[in-house]
Amino acid sequence: MPERLSSRKDAVRNREAVLAAADALFTRRESPEDVTMADVAAAAGVGKGTLFRAFGDRAGLLRALYEARLEPIRQAVESGPPPLGPAAPPHDRVPALLDAVLCFKLDNRCLALALEEGGSSSPYRAEHYGRWHSLLRAVLEQIPGLTDGDFTAHALLAATRADLVEYLAGEERIPREGMRAQLADFVARVLASGPPQGLTAEE
Repeated sequence: MPERLSSRKDAVRNREAVLAAADALFTRRESPEDVTMADVAAAAGVGKGTLFRAFGDRAGLLRALYEARLEPIRQAVESGPPPLGPAAPPHDRVPALLDAVLCFKLDNRCLALALEEGGSSSPYRAEHYGRWHSLLRAVLEQIPGLTDGDFTAHALLAATRADLVEYLAGEERIPREGMRAQLADFVARVLASGPPQGLTAEE
């Protein structure tokens, strides 16, 4: 039993060391492709075998690091006060949720880009995207007169895609507060508008 407990503690320590090393590497490197599993293993002081056993592959490591960084926002969304928390009115909560997504991706540009571009599957099939979409759709469906929460949630989240955020922050050099203001204005216009006259969701 003591050996098993010690082994479990070692595994937890190794996992924390790997996440800390990966966090530092993704923060320092300009391109997400510059960070390899070998780099992370060396920085964490563990063997590559330990890394692959704990996370499966590079995509698994990216997801774990993403979730670790996202944890404070997740707690605020699930049980925090308005405007992010569940007690907020939907017209306040929708822009707050999207602002939180945008700020998270601005703060984690390299990691977010690596996660959304990694692998051959669509970023829309990723677990983290599904969670954000489901939450946003549920809040949107509380707004009277909004007829298609599912599509609207997809359309609003498209404005926070990591590749778009990277382009606007890098190539266009739009400052953080400017990007937040533009997103808030876009969300307000979407929420204020109904479907085009004579057009329904079925058409």
